[in-house]
Parts: sequence; structure tokens; C-alpha cells
Amino acid sequence: MGVGGIGIWQLLIILLIVFMLFGTKKLRNLGSDLGGALKGFKSAMKDEDSEDQATEQEEEASEVAAEKVESK
Repeated sequence: MGVGGIGIWQLLIILLIVFMLFGTKKLRNLGSDLGGALKGFKSAMKDEDSEDQATEQEEEASEVAAEKVESK
């Protein structure tokens, strides 16, 4: 038995039915669209992380500047 009680033959039959319903061209387009969406999501998350780090560095710099002004 395979995943969740489904054997390899059942998975192959389901895959064959999906190919017959949608065709390989639609599935290829769907795969490339999904890949592009994931790539865009990852880059957006990366950009957000870099913005958060820049904001933290600016806050630290302003705190240091405020401490210098208060100490004078």
C-alpha cells in the first residue's frame, strides 16, 4: 500500500484520468503558473525581510543618536 492506503496502480490510474481530462499542455501551463507564483511569493518575502532589517537598523541608529544627544 502506498500513501493513505492508495497503491501505486490507483495513483497511476488517477494520473492517467487527469491527463485525459486536462491534457498535457494545460497541466504544463498550470505547473509553470504555479512555479511563477511561488517564485514571486518567495521574492516578496525576501524583500519584506530586507525591509524589516533596514527598519531595525534605522531604529538602532536613531536610538544611538538620541543617547549621544542626551549624554551631552
